[in-house]
Amino acid sequence: MQGSQQAEAAKRKRSVAMHSQGGPAVVRFPRRARLRIVVLISGGGTTLRNLIEKSRAGHVPIDIVLVISSTEKAGGLRFAEEAGIPAVVVPFKEFPNEAAFSEVIFDHCRRVNTDFVVMGGFLKRLVIPEDFQLRVLNIHPALIPAFCGKGFYGRRVHEAVLEFGAKVSGCTVHFADQEYDHGPIILQRAVPVLDEDTPETLAARVFQAECEAYPEALRLLAAGRIEVVGRRVKILPEIPG
Repeated sequence: MQGSQQAEAAKRKRSVAMHSQGGPAVVRFPRRARLRIVVLISGGGTTLRNLIEKSRAGHVPIDIVLVISSTEKAGGLRFAEEAGIPAVVVPFKEFPNEAAFSEVIFDHCRRVNTDFVVMGGFLKRLVIPEDFQLRVLNIHPALIPAFCGKGFYGRRVHEAVLEFGAKVSGCTVHFADQEYDHGPIILQRAVPVLDEDTPETLAARVFQAECEAYPEALRLLAAGRIEVVGRRVKILPEIPG
């Protein structure tokens, strides 16, 4: 069994085609009928709940094969339990550093032969190994590169947007790299910032955009319509059939 799992993992790694001809590296993702994903959570799990609902409704071709939480207190674990999705807790506090913590996270991901790792309100920085480069997605509740980076999460983001006086905010789906909110941007969705907004009302509007943006990014990946050139992401034309 172990041998077959390793072979499958190697196949999944090879399925991301990369080439370079003197310019920036080009990465293309193959078309797949469905994506096997692992969802990482640290809190209430609203992103996980949205993906479960969208999958059940047939709006996004994903199978959530595992949920990993960085804390046993994460409220989102109940959504995994209710949906019958296996879940494990990898408590960050039990590890000496981010590298050791990340190693266990990705060992779990390899075990279930995931295609992509989806961060849904996951508050810990990951050290992403070579075989998971451009296979970890994150969603940020602002338009990167504005209002992002270490310390910008949850309510803090929306407070910063309002304090700055921005007229537009939104969300960003991107590939995660070794820095906070930094990897190649897949897509963004903008929402207006209203004069009467509070952090709560702005957060609710942004989350509605997130609920459509994350599934859309996953649909594009499943359809083989994503190409990464350097750090620029291109959306390719739809493939017939």
